[in-house]
Amino acid sequence: MAAFVPTSRSGRRISQVRAAELSCPDESVPQEVTFTENVSIRGARVTTVRRWQPGTRVLVTFHRNGVRSEGRVAYCQRNGSSDFAIGVDLSRQVQKRMGT
Repeated sequence: MAAFVPTSRSGRRISQVRAAELSCPDESVPQEVTFTENVSIRGARVTTVRRWQPGTRVLVTFHRNGVRSEGRVAYCQRNGSSDFAIGVDLSRQVQKRMGT
């Protein structure tokens, strides 16, 4: 069950694990299959195995509904000993897979 997560940012985030894929629009970084920790209409917190630089443009594809959104990394924090969590400010939906 999803729960609302209060944040200092505007908008409510929903604590929700969703399968997603991270990639860079210029394809300089290999695609990574990962999961969200929480989502909102404007952003998501995503787990990742690599350190991302704030300001980096990213594409996030949500596997469940096929929505592919473009955004920028807002922050990158160590999330345990070997992985990271990034905040992604989603700016716009790029495409949605056909048939979903």
